[in-house]
Amino acid sequence: MSTDSPGTDRTRPRQVVVDGARVACWESGPPGAEPVVLLHGYPADHRCWRHQVPALSARHRVVAPDLLGWGASDRPLHLSFDYDTEVARLARLLDALGLDSVNLAGHDYGGFLALGLAETHPGRVRRLAVLNSRAQGTFTPRWYALFSLMGTAGRSALLRRPAARLPYAALHRRAFAPLVRAGRLDARVLEGYVGWMAEPEGRRWLLHYFGDYRTPPRPELRRGLPGVSCPTAVVWGRADPYLSPAIATELAGAVPGAELTMLDDTGHWVMDERPAEVTAALLRLLERTPANG
Repeated sequence: MSTDSPGTDRTRPRQVVVDGARVACWESGPPGAEPVVLLHGYPADHRCWRHQVPALSARHRVVAPDLLGWGASDRPLHLSFDYDTEVARLARLLDALGLDSVNLAGHDYGGFLALGLAETHPGRVRRLAVLNSRAQGTFTPRWYALFSLMGTAGRSALLRRPAARLPYAALHRRAFAPLVRAGRLDARVLEGYVGWMAEPEGRRWLLHYFGDYRTPPRPELRRGLPGVSCPTAVVWGRADPYLSPAIATELAGAVPGAELTMLDDTGHWVMDERPAEVTAALLRLLERTPANG
């Protein structure tokens, strides 16, 4: 995947309709090969996997969507974005793509959804990778408070109007600035992640999304971990300021046979910061035999 444009001679842009809204996707690799679906996190898009796609697509059909609301996909204000709806929507996205069961990898919010799908629709997930995600837990206290405040603003008619005037694009650019300065993230890719937040309709959708988002842990996900039977990889940057490595160790310890890759001196954006190690962990996962053969 190019950092300039999602469509290259190695990727096939595609659009599908889910819940009446357009979801943009990019496919790579042999069309008839075993599928790998890569789910981005907040506030990224499919390009967060640009370092991993070339190696994964050598032998697999790789599909990287922009989840509904993010990147180049539609941002509908009339749809719900609560967790259960989002997990069910992920299953409907697979249906729209014509995919019955897939290898599923998710970073951050994508990992949160991927874990939910693996627990509620186990037959649809052949192998699972969760990378620096709240997964069965939640955020560190500072970020728990911030995301909770965003949710309150999204649900409050009194707060929503002033909150819609905040400079979300600029604030997110500042948060990503260390990655850009380190040469780990191209400024053009970052603009694709957050530029739409500079528009009034983008800010309205962001608050709509957070209005449905809930920050507390979901205890059913923790209870369901021992029942995850597919081969699982947990990949984590130990220095993540948003999500404690304790989430990773609990997740890897509770899911039978899970492999934990803990990366020292690495933050939240593991695919950018340690691309080779992340790719290697995903390739190891794809070599494992799934429970359903």
